Amino acid sequence: MDTPYDMVRLGAVASTQDFASSNVASRPLLVVADRQTAGRGRHGRVWVTADRAVAASLAFRPGGDPAQWPRLTLLAGVAVVETVVALHPPARSMLRLKWPNDVLVGEGKLAGLLAEADHDVVTIGLGLNLFWRDPVPGAVALFDADPGPDTAVTVATAWALNLLGGRWDPEVYAGLCSTLGRDITWSEGSGRAVAVTADGALVVETYDGRVELRSGEVREVR
Repeated sequence: MDTPYDMVRLGAVASTQDFASSNVASRPLLVVADRQTAGRGRHGRVWVTADRAVAASLAFRPGGDPAQWPRLTLLAGVAVVETVVALHPPARSMLRLKWPNDVLVGEGKLAGLLAEADHDVVTIGLGLNLFWRDPVPGAVALFDADPGPDTAVTVATAWALNLLGGRWDPEVYAGLCSTLGRDITWSEGSGRAVAVTADGALVVETYDGRVELRSGEVREVR
């Protein structure tokens, strides 16, 4: 089946994110690796890898207004939910999105997303725990037994199709977002998360009024 992207599968790579952003041409490029030696999360954090995981990055040129690009991270999270539900329907009732870049099963982190822009290219990385015999605290995996190496490719390719073919809908995102309705703190304040805007910002009610947080401006939300 023809796809709207090119794909490269690597046995090992320093970073799928760097490889994808450096090698994308006219078509989107999906890079899937069995192993990363220098994977990273947001703000350069080291990414801890499960025993079996999806390590993938999709680089593409979204066009349009760059001010709208941050919501692509949120759209990528919705695409993860769609992909996981299709692959593993029992997870449907437990899947949630933590604004802006985490996918949760209950309160445990199943996947993380990393979006980076360089000129006209946006690269979105996905790290998803498929199987983890002894997960780090706060993490969960999708399967109780190792599903094998090809499952990562199945998940990554379906996710790329869902992301590239997806349409941003803040109401859909809000329906999945576990951050809404909760008291949160970030580097410059605290308040209750009450909504997600059309451009993907998180609206927070504080003592001084409403503020809008944008993923590129906020280091961490707790």
